Parts: sequence; structure tokens; C-alpha cells
Amino acid sequence: QVQLVESGGGLVQAGGSLRLSCLASGLTFSRYAMGWFRQAPGKERQFVAAISRSADSTYWADSAKGRFTISRDNAKNTVYLQMNSLKPEDTAVYHCAAGELPDYCSGNGCYGDQDAMDYWGKGTLVIVSS
Repeated sequence: QVQLVESGGGLVQAGGSLRLSCLASGLTFSRYAMGWFRQAPGKERQFVAAISRSADSTYWADSAKGRFTISRDNAKNTVYLQMNSLKPEDTAVYHCAAGELPDYCSGNGCYGDQDAMDYWGKGTLVIVSS
């Protein structure tokens, strides 16, 4: 049974930082691209960032560029999202997702495609106060 379990969310003041983690089990982690998506209250879930299987490529939503860093440790079956300079508009439930994407896949159009992801975590709540 595949499980993705996020952790690291919480309440932080604007300008602060948080590091989210997502521990995967029940799958061959190194075969999967990993992504972070978020859903703010009353809004649709949206792409934040993604990383390729071997971590040689990363992809970002415009809202995350320059502030967030995605990384992975295949030995620990874990993907991370380091979030700096947080803003109130970053408040959302953050979900990690795993997708066994084809080799020709590249760019936000592929890595940010929610329908391309095979497994999802339940999410961790991030609240950024002003």
C-alpha cells in the first residue's frame, strides 16, 4: 500500500520559514517524480514545485520561484519543500504527490499536471499570519 505522509506544517508569521517533508512508503521512490501542490481555502488545488526522479530537474510555479526550494533524498524516500519569505497568500494545505512520469516529460505542463500524479498525501496545513 502506497502512503505519502506530509509533515512540517504549522503557523508562522509573514517573512518566516517552514520546511515541509513528505515520507513515501510502499513504492520504489526513485522511480517517481515528486511534486508539491497546495489548496487554499475556497480555491482549487494548484501546482507549487516538482522534482525529477534523479533530482536533476526542478520545476516551479511563479508564486514559488526564488522563495521555495524542493529537494529529495532517495535513500530516505523523502521529498522536502523549504519555504522562505512566507506570505499570507501562501496559507494552504500542502500536498505531496508522486508520479511515474515518462522519460520525455519535462516542464511545468507535465510535472505540474495533477492528473499525471499517481499518488497523493493527505496534506499538511500551513498558516501564514500577517
